Amino acid sequence: MLSFEMNDRKKIGIGLTGFGIFFSFLGIIFFFDKGFLAMGNILFLSGLSLTIGLKSTMQFFIKRQNFKGTISFGSGFFLIVIGWPIIGMMLEAYGFIILFSGFWPTLSVFLQKIPVLGWVFQLPFFRSLFDRQRGRRVPV
Repeated sequence: MLSFEMNDRKKIGIGLTGFGIFFSFLGIIFFFDKGFLAMGNILFLSGLSLTIGLKSTMQFFIKRQNFKGTISFGSGFFLIVIGWPIIGMMLEAYGFIILFSGFWPTLSVFLQKIPVLGWVFQLPFFRSLFDRQRGRRVPV
């Protein structure tokens, strides 16, 4: 059984990832402000690197099956930096969905175990949606 040890580096990584998501959200709210969006991307990627490690992050992004998502995410980030935030965010969203589609089953189990909101995700509609997503999982 694998254990997930929570050391200070991983705590900081989770915090940076959260701030990255928050800044990306602010960037969208403020009419695709490229400064917030770029800062959100930088914080998200640095948080991911601290949470799972630099080597694991690099291996994740350069896996052959993740090339389409990596290229889309990287192209979207580049478009945001050069000043085309709407098209960049669309490319990044597509890349994010492609890259992290294997984590949806894990996320669904986590959401169902949240103390206060977990009961919402255990309703029949969400449960059937999560079960359907688990069935589509691609073996690695």
